[in-house]
Amino acid sequence: MPDSSRVAVYLDFDNMVISRYDNLHGNNSWRNDNARDHRPGGGDATDTRLAQAEVDLGAIIDYASSFGTVALTRAYADWSVPANAAYKHQLIDRAVDLVQLFATSGTKNGADIRLSIDAVNDLVDHKDLTHVVIVAGDSDYIALAQRCRRMGRFVVGIGVTGSTSRALVAACDEFSDYGDLPGVRTVVPPKKVEVVAAPAQAVATKKAPAKKAAAAKKAAPPVVKTLTKAEKAAERATELLVRAIRVGAEKSDDGWLQASSVKQQMQRMDSTFKEKSLGYSTFKAFIEARGDVAEIKSKDSGQWTVRLR
Repeated sequence: MPDSSRVAVYLDFDNMVISRYDNLHGNNSWRNDNARDHRPGGGDATDTRLAQAEVDLGAIIDYASSFGTVALTRAYADWSVPANAAYKHQLIDRAVDLVQLFATSGTKNGADIRLSIDAVNDLVDHKDLTHVVIVAGDSDYIALAQRCRRMGRFVVGIGVTGSTSRALVAACDEFSDYGDLPGVRTVVPPKKVEVVAAPAQAVATKKAPAKKAAAAKKAAPPVVKTLTKAEKAAERATELLVRAIRVGAEKSDDGWLQASSVKQQMQRMDSTFKEKSLGYSTFKAFIEARGDVAEIKSKDSGQWTVRLR
């Protein structure tokens, strides 16, 4: 994408969180588990299910940045709900503009109307916005997608499998399933296993070895290596490189990307990235030092490309 491309991201946060939860745990699981009002930290089954269904905001915004510079990111939800408030650190780290919407009737907060009005107003006020990313699968956003396209903007949709309207997919220039975004971990919820009581004799036989094993484990605590500030910075830079290549590879046939575009993508994801601050004179030297995760190839033109191993 040209350097002049500027992206606006709009997230119907409630829609994504509920859709992801139901997609992993079954239809209506969100309602049946009362996950909306569940306060994390209790260590119960709902805690585990919420953790498994956690939405990765970083993966969404990283993908949006592959279309250009992310100029604004807004998330719409009732932030007084414990399940939404649990995303505090993710939202702060990504500088997301939060729009508070209290539920006016039942659990309906009217995010679709507010989001659509804001998006159209932004496109009118900011002519430099070239791309609109709508993170939701609700059919209520079809009209918004169509309106944005009529205004000459490229519309990207992101939704969850099983909760996305086929008509909304057709209304977008490009649509991606959340689970297919680079960096989103694949989660397979554990199957319910029937617990059968073991015979008393077997339990008695295994009790002594179990105690010995527990005592041995307690006697030899694991050694935790403490990273220096420089090592932590190098580790973060490596993770950033991997994420940037994964995002770019979505639009590549063979996985090879121009090194300059990879560096540009890394700086879109993290504006603080500079290879010189990590001790490398060139970006190529930075890549070569990470030969275990990426490889480079020179072209006849003198340019070079990079891909993940």
